[in-house]
Amino acid sequence: MMSDITIALAGNPNVGKSTVFNTLTGLKQHTGNWPGKTVVNARGHYEYKGKDFILVDLPGTYSLMANSVEEEIARDFICFGNPHTTVVVVDATCLERNLNLVLQTIEITPKVVVCINLMDEAKKKGISIDLKKLSNRLGVPVVGSTALKKRGLKDLVETIHRVSIENTNHKSMEISYDKIIEDVISKVEEVLSPIIQDRLNSRWVALKLLDGEDTILDSIDNYLGLNLRENQELIGELEKYQTFLYENGIDNNVFRDKIVSRLVSISEDISNEVVHFDNTNYNSFDRKIDNYLTSKLFGIPIMILLLSIIFWITISGANVPSDLIAKGLFWFQDKLTEFFLWLGTPQWVHDVLVLGIYKTLAWVVSVMLPPMAIFFPLFTFLEDLGYLPRVAFNLDNFFKKSCACGKQALTMCMGFGCNAAGVIGCRIIDSPRERLIAIITNNFVPCNGRFPILIAIISMFFTGFFVGPLQSLILALILTSVIILGILMTLLVSKILSKTILKGLPSTFTLELPPYRKPQLGRVIITSIFDRTLFVLGRAVVVAAPAGLIIWIMANISIGDLSVLNHFANFFDPFAKLIGLDGYILMAFILGFPANEIVIPIIIMSYMSMDSMLELDNLYELKILLIDNGWTWLTAISTMLFTLFHWPCATTCLTINRETQSFKWSIISFLTPTLVGIIICFLFANTVRLLGLA
Repeated sequence: MMSDITIALAGNPNVGKSTVFNTLTGLKQHTGNWPGKTVVNARGHYEYKGKDFILVDLPGTYSLMANSVEEEIARDFICFGNPHTTVVVVDATCLERNLNLVLQTIEITPKVVVCINLMDEAKKKGISIDLKKLSNRLGVPVVGSTALKKRGLKDLVETIHRVSIENTNHKSMEISYDKIIEDVISKVEEVLSPIIQDRLNSRWVALKLLDGEDTILDSIDNYLGLNLRENQELIGELEKYQTFLYENGIDNNVFRDKIVSRLVSISEDISNEVVHFDNTNYNSFDRKIDNYLTSKLFGIPIMILLLSIIFWITISGANVPSDLIAKGLFWFQDKLTEFFLWLGTPQWVHDVLVLGIYKTLAWVVSVMLPPMAIFFPLFTFLEDLGYLPRVAFNLDNFFKKSCACGKQALTMCMGFGCNAAGVIGCRIIDSPRERLIAIITNNFVPCNGRFPILIAIISMFFTGFFVGPLQSLILALILTSVIILGILMTLLVSKILSKTILKGLPSTFTLELPPYRKPQLGRVIITSIFDRTLFVLGRAVVVAAPAGLIIWIMANISIGDLSVLNHFANFFDPFAKLIGLDGYILMAFILGFPANEIVIPIIIMSYMSMDSMLELDNLYELKILLIDNGWTWLTAISTMLFTLFHWPCATTCLTINRETQSFKWSIISFLTPTLVGIIICFLFANTVRLLGLA
């Protein structure tokens, strides 16, 4: 009886690969990390004709030449994971670009099925593809599909079954290069074949030896259990033919360029043969939209407008559910109190568990969940629509001038929802140097945990003279201005880092502007709620629980006439005054390290000399409390600036350490925004004082 059949699912980003995976596997799937890697993988299974097929969703990649961790993982699984069949999903609307990955896969293994997805999108654009002719040219089965509507997937699973079970080795196309390169490949292959004994495609291994790319050669050696580069006969032949190529004007860079150029040329030839356009202006609609969304004149203003709208919707929509959740959680707190009274537990046990830990968790959940549940779906909607690559395009030049990567614009956008999610998103940046810059500066855009502080201060001190819908609109505009300040600081600090501890030139990358598509609402909801909102909330809850315990202890243990919290606040007060704050505000930020959501409750608790966190009924009461404790417009702006520029929360710090695997870079990521915040607040507060404005 045959064991499970493993199928590798490969493809470029934005080709509907995940839709194919989800449709075939349904709920029979799970996620995890690749061994030794931080890149997430998804595996699922489906049954067909009594056989169990394991479907492995590889990271989306444009190439198998390993310019990034994702490409390395996809390549290594196809090469060394021994899948029975590799399915390459391509976009019917841009076949030529996608064929590059298909050709590279065919060079490795003949067990390939090409799935031409988004056939409905192609039809709308007047594009038709001769699938039979394409199959003949490639020498592997080709299936057309529209995965979102489940069209063509029956043919796909039948084809996968046939290729995997029948064990038929198709006569896939032979990719030929320049005659001089072909001659050298054949000579190296003659020496190589007896060594590897058909365990790998000898022609492909010879090509990689001539290319000399270390990561793939290391993977080949690990798979074979030997070191090809220590085989004297092989190395002697290799050096001889590499010298021969060099004498003919082909060094390593030229060699790779010739390989890539040939693949591109073949892709273009095949595409010209099999793709037909009923309408020569098939993508004119997308181009018309991009003329505005990516133009130098309108691109940035439209981006800022969309950002303002998202913030306005988030702010307006989060108030009611946040209030309802808070009432529900604090109602349950009262029931917990009654339960502890019924048990007859000591008062300190009740206070630690209920007023310390539970109350902190209730604050975090009620304040953090509603904005994330609104913001993340909106963000995912724009992502699904195809707009986020346009954001990267608009900001690419700014990041290039900062010696950073344009993809940092996307990771920065992710940070609006949660900086920890933004740090994880930095995996899409190939260059280790630029990835570190993106990680270190991600905290300069405020997450959902800092939005409540900014919104509360803006509402109390700067929009109180507006009423009705206009108030939330003005609030959103001021908040957007604060965000723009954070973006400008991101660019400035990226520039400073690239000229000091992370010197280097900006790398180049291919930025895909995918066609605009109707967002899949089901996917938007599932991705945003389960993969982002609940994931981030779970991490925040884990670090907020012990924080609640520490805060309660500091507020309830006294030394002399003052609590420990008051002693620390008095200690920090002189320094805090220098940067426009006071000791209690600074202590609130320090104690809010596990979760920024609890900063305001700690400030209230400190000013009211209470032994547990509490909230006031409305912002007017809070404003009176703050003014009575010495707040002015200078304090308000300084607190907003420090909210924008200070250390990452505990969740983000843990994520940074996990992503960088370095204590050094974790410390630098902590200190950089902190020092920026202190310097900015010091300059602002003392300039205002020198001018006699406060």
